[in-house]
Amino acid sequence: MNRDQNQGLDVRLLNGAAIALFVIGALAITLSLTRWVASRPAFSFTRITVLGDVVHCNVPTVRAHVVSRVRGSFFTMNLAQTREAFEAIPWVRRAVVHREFPNRLRVQLQEHEVVAYWGDESEQRLLNSYGEVFDANVGEVDQDGLPRLNGPQNQSAQVLATYQQVEPLFSALNLSIDALELSSQGSWRIALAGGAKIEAGRGDSEEIAARCRSFLSTLTRVVARYGRPVGALESADLRHENGYALRLRGVSTLAAANPTP
Repeated sequence: MNRDQNQGLDVRLLNGAAIALFVIGALAITLSLTRWVASRPAFSFTRITVLGDVVHCNVPTVRAHVVSRVRGSFFTMNLAQTREAFEAIPWVRRAVVHREFPNRLRVQLQEHEVVAYWGDESEQRLLNSYGEVFDANVGEVDQDGLPRLNGPQNQSAQVLATYQQVEPLFSALNLSIDALELSSQGSWRIALAGGAKIEAGRGDSEEIAARCRSFLSTLTRVVARYGRPVGALESADLRHENGYALRLRGVSTLAAANPTP
């Protein structure tokens, strides 16, 4: 390699190094400028707009729960973490968070629609319309006469589905379900508002509904034989293969009944 070639190579290397230094310097300046701009107070969130059909989550409640957890500015906020902060608020099922330039935060909230109490009476847990268990202050429940459902938590949706299938069957006879429980062994028990206990046995929602339908279709005639109203029902056992057994208030013996007319 001659001298001229060496000089040409040195020049190219110097030019490449200069360009590389220029690019690195430009990137550093751009990054610093971006950080400086992002940290300006003008881009810090000063307003939170809460949207959605909410009852328990007004703006002061939302602010009290999230103001210390919302981090960053319009440019630096982590939306996933911010969404989690909103969804940690009691009664909030889902939150959708949007940034609005330059310093506003808009959040669409979906509240839990409570349909039942969940668990033992000592527990502060509720069940929403999706069959999901959530924690909240039960003293804030507005609805009256909610049933109490119970069972393994990973089967809460099935418990709700079963309740929704059997409740209209009992309501047709002016009987109200106070509680429905699925045991860890898979057996169902129904408690009526009047105090009656019904052992419904094992099965899925459709099987339990069919068993209750068969029982209720003849209950009126059976209790009439003893001169009692349907509300006199004290207990019933639907686990018999070809019928059911029941006890009536005011009747001292356990009556066996065949559901067929």
